[in-house]
Amino acid sequence: MDEDKKIDTRLDSTNGASSDKRKQKSEGFRNIASTILVLLLAPIIALLLTAFVFQSYQVDGPSMQTTLQNNNRLIVWKVARSWSRITGHPYIPNRGDIIIFNTNGLPDFGETGKQLIKRVVALPGERVVVANGVLTVFNKQHPNGFRPDATLPYGKVIPVTQGDENIVIPQGSVFVCGDNRTDSLDSRVFGPVPVNNIVGKLVMRVLPLNEAKAF
Repeated sequence: MDEDKKIDTRLDSTNGASSDKRKQKSEGFRNIASTILVLLLAPIIALLLTAFVFQSYQVDGPSMQTTLQNNNRLIVWKVARSWSRITGHPYIPNRGDIIIFNTNGLPDFGETGKQLIKRVVALPGERVVVANGVLTVFNKQHPNGFRPDATLPYGKVIPVTQGDENIVIPQGSVFVCGDNRTDSLDSRVFGPVPVNNIVGKLVMRVLPLNEAKAF
C-alpha cells in the first residue's frame, strides 16, 4: 500500500507539472497574439486619429508672422470638422480662429492638394471692405462696420492691410488673411474659402518648446 501511495504521489506531481507547462504555453501564445494585435492596430489607430482627431503640422513660410514663425510645429484639432461631416452640418469656425484648409478649387490653385494656414476674419453673409490699409467687416450686428484687426487680440501684430476689396462672403464660406498682411497669399487674392475645404483649427504650438502656446 505504501508503494502504491508513493506511485500515486509521483503521478500527481507529473500531471501538475504538465498542467503548468500547458498553462505557460497558453499564456505565451496569448502574449504573442496580444503583441501582434497591438502591432497591427497601432498604425490603424494612428491613421484614424490623424484623419479625424488631430494632426501635427509644420509652418512653411512667413505669411502668419509674427504669430507663427517658419518651422513652428503645430497641433491642429479636427474633431469639429469631422463631426460636421458626420452630421452633414457645415463647420463654421469663429472669427479670429487660425485654420488649415485645402486650396482645391480655389482660383490659381486648381486641384493641387496644397494646404494653407490663415486666420478667419469674416464669416458667411458678411461684407468685407479693404481700403486705405484698413479691413472693415459689415454685418447685421455692425451695419456701419467694425475693424476686427482693431478689436480682437491678434490685431496687435497687424499694422496695415493692403488691397482694394469689396465683397460679400457667400454662405458656406469664410474670408481668411495671414497675419503678415504684407506677405500673405489669402482671400484678398483667391477669394473666400468654402468651409468644406477646412481641415481643422490650430489649438497649440508645441515647438520650439520655449514658445509653446495654446490658441
